[in-house]
Amino acid sequence: MVRRRFAVALAAAAAVILSAPFIQQALTAVSIAWAPQFRALAIAATAVPAGIAVVVALVRIRGRRPAPFGFAQGAPSVSRGPRYLALASSLAIGAGYILITGLSFGECFHFVEYGLLAFLFYRALRPGDDGSIVLLPLLAGMVVGILDEWFQWFIPIRAGEARDVILNTVASGCGLLFALSVEPPDRLTLELRRESLGRVRRSAGAAVVLFALFVLTVHMGHDVRDPEIGSFRSRYTAGQLAALARDRAERWRVRPPLAQRRLSREDQYLTEGLWHVQQRNQAWNAGDVPAAWRENRILETFYAPILGVPTYADPSGHRWPADQRADAERRPGVHRGPFVSDAYRYPMFVWPNLF
Repeated sequence: MVRRRFAVALAAAAAVILSAPFIQQALTAVSIAWAPQFRALAIAATAVPAGIAVVVALVRIRGRRPAPFGFAQGAPSVSRGPRYLALASSLAIGAGYILITGLSFGECFHFVEYGLLAFLFYRALRPGDDGSIVLLPLLAGMVVGILDEWFQWFIPIRAGEARDVILNTVASGCGLLFALSVEPPDRLTLELRRESLGRVRRSAGAAVVLFALFVLTVHMGHDVRDPEIGSFRSRYTAGQLAALARDRAERWRVRPPLAQRRLSREDQYLTEGLWHVQQRNQAWNAGDVPAAWRENRILETFYAPILGVPTYADPSGHRWPADQRADAERRPGVHRGPFVSDAYRYPMFVWPNLF
């Protein structure tokens, strides 16, 4: 039974990770097809499962009916008070986190997914009754969340960042509190037995190492400085950007990036360049010509191949017409003062002299 439950939890974790290339497109398709009803559908997709779960939990805590959905009967020695407190805490933390952070529908859906994962890992560890039954499901949710966000960062269309890892971990904590209210252990102590201590240490070590590698991959980069243009942040050094520009110019001459493929490696160089294109265009439309000019110079200097080819973002290309560029260059103030681009979309940290 324990092996079967653990296999179910692992299968659910794999499904969450591997569905990343398709979930966002499915949500986008639904939002387009049922635009007027999408808000109601979004609320129903999260509120209805949560409401059913709360009803099930209340029935289980009251203990007046047979256990639903194949749950084991809770131990009669477990008082109702702590179980109601665990359920209320799960709901309060989840609702508070959603309200404070203003999660989108997709993120709320993700929240429900990770709550369910924590519940499944908790059941797989039953009938444990020491601190490992609390720590291991939480660590499992964190590890799955890191792998999920890492995979999302790796592929086009989706994006992964440390903020979402925190979201997944909080959701796992809410799912764990819900599990404790629905199916509490016969007794619970936070002390760890000797046989559990090794498993918790290994799991915590794996989570810490994975998170550190994730942050190094996604959130560590470089300040690229140019005396004429200013500075901007990138995953790459100035020398690496120059090498990538030569490579992409040759490659895109034959095969321009006209399509995003779900199951492919995202071209981070292209992504960064398109962020600068968007930043340039937004600055121009807002009348901030000096910022638009500097962003365009960043593109011409470090991301030139993107200007000269059609892309999935704009089949007509991204180069300014000659008269627009000349007009921008003549505007007063475009060559004065320091400039720091904030085109990079995610938090990025720079460790001088480390890379």
